[in-house]
Amino acid sequence: MKLIRDRILKDGKVYPGGVLKVDSFLNHQIDSELLSETGKELFRLFGDENITKIVTVEASGIAIACLTAIHFRVPAVFAKKNKTVNISDNLYTAEVESFTHKKTYPIVIDKAYITESDRILIVDDFLAKGHALMGLLDIARQAGASVAGAGIIIEKCFQGGGDTLRSQGLRIESLAMIESMSDDGTIIFRK
Repeated sequence: MKLIRDRILKDGKVYPGGVLKVDSFLNHQIDSELLSETGKELFRLFGDENITKIVTVEASGIAIACLTAIHFRVPAVFAKKNKTVNISDNLYTAEVESFTHKKTYPIVIDKAYITESDRILIVDDFLAKGHALMGLLDIARQAGASVAGAGIIIEKCFQGGGDTLRSQGLRIESLAMIESMSDDGTIIFRK
């Protein structure tokens, strides 16, 4: 999606270790109009899939999920990274390794919010090594829900997660696919 690629080139910052900082528009300060356009594009790509829920992981995926869910006219559900006292014990759980936080943590979704009758679309801001997607796929399997695919705003192709998951049969539509980044700030997009 040209709109996302252009915004990455304008406002994204490359940091050592394969880190792309896009917090001025995607995952700290949020450009709602931009995310609404990404939701519209994900609807164009997956609108014929009979989606019943948009699913993501907190926190960066929540805005994307909500603005995408508006276009699908379905609820957005997010996996919490911690079980709090106001959540039931009736949970689906999975372990997820975070690339940016360099730690593994449990994610949870209440069983009331995803069921075997659901057809879900997973959305997220980044796809790097694919751990968040794998955790959400595990939760979908536990629920017996079907997964139409994943809609990703930015895929860092050089980290391999997308290739691994596609080889397992998951449909992934990434709106900006980064082939490589260098410490001098150069970003090369996949054609």
